[in-house]
Amino acid sequence: MILWFFGRSLDWAEVGRSLQKANIALVVLAGFIICFGYLLRAFRWRTLLAPITETDLGELFATTTIGFAAVFIFGRAGEVVRPVWLPMRDKRVRPSAALVTIGVERICDMAAIVVLFAVNLLWIRAPLGREAEFTIVNRAGFLLFVAAICGFAALFLFQKFSAPIIAFIERRVLSKFPTRLSEIGSNILQHLATSLQILRNPRELALTVFWTAALWFSISLPTWLVILAFGLPLSFSDALFVMGWALVGSLVPTPGGAAGGFHAITAAALIFLNVERELATATAIVMHLVYFAPALFFGVYYFLRGDVSLSRIRSLIIGDKDERNEKDEKLKTERGGYNDLPSTSN
Repeated sequence: MILWFFGRSLDWAEVGRSLQKANIALVVLAGFIICFGYLLRAFRWRTLLAPITETDLGELFATTTIGFAAVFIFGRAGEVVRPVWLPMRDKRVRPSAALVTIGVERICDMAAIVVLFAVNLLWIRAPLGREAEFTIVNRAGFLLFVAAICGFAALFLFQKFSAPIIAFIERRVLSKFPTRLSEIGSNILQHLATSLQILRNPRELALTVFWTAALWFSISLPTWLVILAFGLPLSFSDALFVMGWALVGSLVPTPGGAAGGFHAITAAALIFLNVERELATATAIVMHLVYFAPALFFGVYYFLRGDVSLSRIRSLIIGDKDERNEKDEKLKTERGGYNDLPSTSN
């Protein structure tokens, strides 16, 4: 619907001609770099899981590609695949740990793109005739940058004072829910606090920043290569501007990797840079495929190799519950049968 609304007045014959003129070699190179980015994501995920448990890099890579393949097929609903798949492939990782670290991943990614977008606005030149609109974009970028700093400050404080904060949430909020949901919420908060230890560990923080920076370079470079493939006279700084808006479009919860929303917003960013509509649309179409399609090949391969069934998912959930009960009983014994302990499962 979004794509139809945006493209209803386009000359699709001209869009097709623009697609035919694209430099295939540059597009293929961009796709290979995106594939390398999946490996960088796996390295970063291992770093985020390190305070909680050891993991296998191969399983992290496979799970990452399966997750992105699911997003390409089902849209943002496919995000649930990764925290379910990894614990089935690596029994050392509990679902709550996988879920929390994926959440921390998203925080890192949002912070990275906000910082890149905001800092890039210091160098990018306002397109001819777009000076007034560019001033608004500049202000928005600054506000996002401030929001990112405030967000990280809040996470740091949460980690530092996690024990009283979690106890307060358990007492005032989680206690009002059924026991099972309360335990799940408590486990997620505990794992979040553990995962956020990277903020106070210089080595792990440096590794996370390094992998995040490398990852986003592996995304920004293909963005520029796709732009160059269509012969657009745009700089790397312009490519960062387009990438920022493209990622906003990727958040639209539609199947096909945010199809429609991604295309409309990415094309709009290119049009803002004075690229003609048909050429901007063609570029957005290819950029969408470069961003999302490579994961499909890896994802299908690993999915077919994976031994996954509904019974395994059920056994995983039951196993998680049994492990939690076992740990609670052990703690009660060690502390003289104290019966009001919060869940501390892994």
